[in-house]
Amino acid sequence: MSKHELIIIGAGAAGMLAAVAAAQKGISVLLLEKMEKAGRKIRITGKGRCNITNTKEWDEFSGHIYPKSRFLKPAFYNFSNVQTISFFESIGLPVVIERGDRVYPESGRSEDVVESLVRHLTSLGVEISYNSKVVDIITKDSIVERVVWLKNGKRHEEVVKAVIIATGGLAYPLTGSDGDGYVFAKKLNHSLTKCWPSLTALMPRNYITGLEGLTLKNVDIELYVGGELVQSERGDIDFTNNGIEGPIGLKISRKAVKALINGEKVYTVIDLKPALTEEQVTNRIKRELKERGTLQIWNLMNLLLPKQLISAFLFNNKIKTETSVGINDEKTICLIVKSLKYWKIDLESYTSYERAVITAGGISLDEIVSKSMSSKLVLNLFFAGEVIDLDADTGGYNLQIAFSTGYLAGSEAAHLIEKSR
Repeated sequence: MSKHELIIIGAGAAGMLAAVAAAQKGISVLLLEKMEKAGRKIRITGKGRCNITNTKEWDEFSGHIYPKSRFLKPAFYNFSNVQTISFFESIGLPVVIERGDRVYPESGRSEDVVESLVRHLTSLGVEISYNSKVVDIITKDSIVERVVWLKNGKRHEEVVKAVIIATGGLAYPLTGSDGDGYVFAKKLNHSLTKCWPSLTALMPRNYITGLEGLTLKNVDIELYVGGELVQSERGDIDFTNNGIEGPIGLKISRKAVKALINGEKVYTVIDLKPALTEEQVTNRIKRELKERGTLQIWNLMNLLLPKQLISAFLFNNKIKTETSVGINDEKTICLIVKSLKYWKIDLESYTSYERAVITAGGISLDEIVSKSMSSKLVLNLFFAGEVIDLDADTGGYNLQIAFSTGYLAGSEAAHLIEKSR
């Protein structure tokens, strides 16, 4: 006789919330996790602080979801960002709201998010089996009958009434995301959309390593693909050993990476003075020159830019450091102004899944019922989280996708099991 009615594959954000939803309805749940502990990816999100969700209302929230935000809408309204906050506070995890409507645990520790979830699952009677790698999902007449897994080298098999695949995607494979959910889905006749790393670093051509560690605040960035403007953002950019990152660097990476994979020419244009017009920047430079007299270009740029940026900026814009600038040197002033307002950076590559935050692409949404997260092909199969073709910008949106789809999948799987009793 089967010990569990529902098996959930993957103890990440989506899997744990699915387990919560089902167990609350009295369903016996087995949560299988291939790694040695739950929530490995949660533990490293938000630089170890875990950006749980974002408080924006749906109309604004949905603008950060790709490729079809309307697919998420039923799950979001079933378990919204407001409910997510309420849920975590109810299980003993106070939260704080910070810049950009981002929600974090009050403690500032992502470990606390996972530990509070695991404690709650234990209190609900959910069995979590670690070091348990699922190797097969066996169906008969388009219904899942059994799940097979290996635990410490020993084979286990159990008959179940429903299965939820919440295995994550391909991003950060060291956390256990190796794409096995895609393998299961394909075996069960589901199709996949093309996958690529998103929210990842973009590497400029001829990158100057002296930029590493620099943060530019409140700048504008435009992304061009094949010479056409495809995205504009304002915010902060970080330069790291992997290239361009930071909030808006990551935000443009989804389209940039896809275009680079397709072999298209990709470049960005950064406006270092977005609050000022060209005329205002020109007047600012002339005021400095009027007060100080003729200046070497380095000394002038030191009044306009962070010191760490100057050498790379001058080199990339082919401005000679020994150039002297006077108040009547209109040509040089114009060149400086154009360079400050239109700093072009060609992109040549990107950081792959090893450090990408999220996977774009996945199990086709056309084969999943959005109101239940159930498969259209296998009666008692459900999907949740990053394994499906839904992703989002940085800012708490991706975890909310996981929480919302996981909770809905768990609730609907429980409803299906209840009907079968």
